Order: sequence, then C-alpha cells, then structure tokens
Amino acid sequence: MATLIFILSALALLQFFISYCRSLIAACIKQPLSAEVRDVTGIPNTAAGEDFARVIQLLDLCPERPEERGRIRAINLYFRLLNVISSTVARIIPSLRAWTEMERGQCTYFAAVTLDRRIAFSRDMLAQQIDTSTALPPSVSSEILIPDTKHSF
Repeated sequence: MATLIFILSALALLQFFISYCRSLIAACIKQPLSAEVRDVTGIPNTAAGEDFARVIQLLDLCPERPEERGRIRAINLYFRLLNVISSTVARIIPSLRAWTEMERGQCTYFAAVTLDRRIAFSRDMLAQQIDTSTALPPSVSSEILIPDTKHSF
C-alpha cells in the first residue's frame, strides 16, 4: 500500500512539474528574439532541440539574473525528461515522437529568450555603472578608484 501511495505521489509531482515547465515556456514563446541573439544562436525563427546544449553554453557565459536560476534548471530537467521519453516510449508511438521534438524546440526557444534577457540585463548593468562613474565629480571618482595609501591599518 505504501508503495502505491509513493508511486501515485511521484506521478502527481511529475504532472505538476510538467505543467510548471510548460507554463514557463508558454509565457515566453510569443516573445521575439533580438537579431543579435538569432545571429549568435543560429536560430532563425523556430528552434530545434539539437540547439539546446549550445544555447545553454551561451547562457553560462552571461551573468545570471537571480529570478532565473530555478527556471532554467527546471527547463533543463524537463528537456532531459523529454530526451528520455524520445529515446524510449516515443520510438513505439510516432505521435509522441513529434510532440517531444516540438517540446524540445520550445525548450531551446525558452533558453534563447533567457539569453536575450541576460544580454539586456548585462547591458543595463554596464550602462548604470558608466552613468554612476561619470556622474561623480572628478575628486570623488578618483578617491573611489585610487585607494588612499597614506593611512596604515
């Protein structure tokens, strides 16, 4: 009896996880990619599952936004789950194979949209730093950039 309850609980958790991942993807699927991200990733309009690893590598090069940590991990896990389904059950059921390929492409598109957001976030941070350093008077900015070596601690 305990085993049955455990299996049903795991299946319910899996169902909620899949719904969560699909809602994340649905929230960003309508957002267009910038020309820069399309050039860097090689994704013209529709993404393919084969591009996912490359887009994730590009994501790792950009600074993380705190609110995205769990989301990209969830989509990465969802993508792995789709790979398992594609290599096992989808071989028997052709319609399931087409669905997994479509979902894998949407995971890739989600990662590309996240990359676009991270690039924009990095640009904004850089612009703020430039504005902050130019807004300070020269004496204050030189005090910040050049530490005082006269005092010993």
